[in-house]
Amino acid sequence: MTDEIIRAAKILKQGGLVAFPTETVYGLGACGFDKNAVARIFEVKKRPHFDPLILHIDDTKWLEKIASHVPSKARELTETFWPGPLTIVLPKLPVVPDIVTAGLPSTAVRMPANDIALGLIKKACCPIAAPSANTFGRISPTRAVHVKEQLGKNIETIIDGGPCSVGIESTIVSFTTNTPMLLRPGGLEKEEIEKIIGPLIVPQKEKLSSLSPGRCEQHYSPVTPLLLCTSTEEISKEQKSGLLSFTPIDREKVPSNVVSTEILSSKGDLREAACNLFAAMRRLDSLGLDIIYALPIPSTGLGMAINDRLSRASAKRAAQKLNA
Repeated sequence: MTDEIIRAAKILKQGGLVAFPTETVYGLGACGFDKNAVARIFEVKKRPHFDPLILHIDDTKWLEKIASHVPSKARELTETFWPGPLTIVLPKLPVVPDIVTAGLPSTAVRMPANDIALGLIKKACCPIAAPSANTFGRISPTRAVHVKEQLGKNIETIIDGGPCSVGIESTIVSFTTNTPMLLRPGGLEKEEIEKIIGPLIVPQKEKLSSLSPGRCEQHYSPVTPLLLCTSTEEISKEQKSGLLSFTPIDREKVPSNVVSTEILSSKGDLREAACNLFAAMRRLDSLGLDIIYALPIPSTGLGMAINDRLSRASAKRAAQKLNA
């Protein structure tokens, strides 16, 4: 693996793109200071340029080089939760290209809890700008094969580090206002953050789309239409359907036209559910279904992040159903 990391780091230094594992999802990386390489990320992913990227670092010393100010509460969080699934947003220095930040005066930064990712950043000698390694708006990749299926022909290399241990993207907290703001729920629970720095502002959704990665109304979507439902009674009996459920469900309550059911956690564990979410969505999406239904997830802890992903995966299709 060391040779593979050295080779991938060389690709990054030469302006190429590398898909690599983190604990959250696989990232599609370019040298964060190379605006031309970063531009290729947007091209390959078909990602709109108004959607900012996250800079991945291997040492907190990088903060002094890319951020103009690091508040004490931000320091407290990095000391507690880095490496880990936490991204912080800080006012940026000019060295960070505007294409990375979508023209915003701030930059998103995190330190992944994955030895391959950390080794790659160290060998590349620069922060790595990286969104999830998938076509924009589709299900995030949690295994190397997911990246290969969508982007394999368009990037220089994919480092296979096995399945991601967290399985959903990082939590994003902004320190560009007087009170820290939760821009995206993710792999670190809001409650755990608030234990360290106190209450977070949670702004209205319509104010978030241009401030943080992964905040577009429709995101994380399978090709098959996905709809949220409150119970199996809402499942249409006319379509070939799939079902996504947090915990095991009584088969007698599931209509016969539901040909596959994915259980996110057999024991009702939200961490396990988060880890399994995107892979379960991909399996259902591969079955040629007419529609996928998703049952409610408890909105506590990581359930907040899971529900956010499901809501965005279903947003457009739900609107179409209501307007039909």
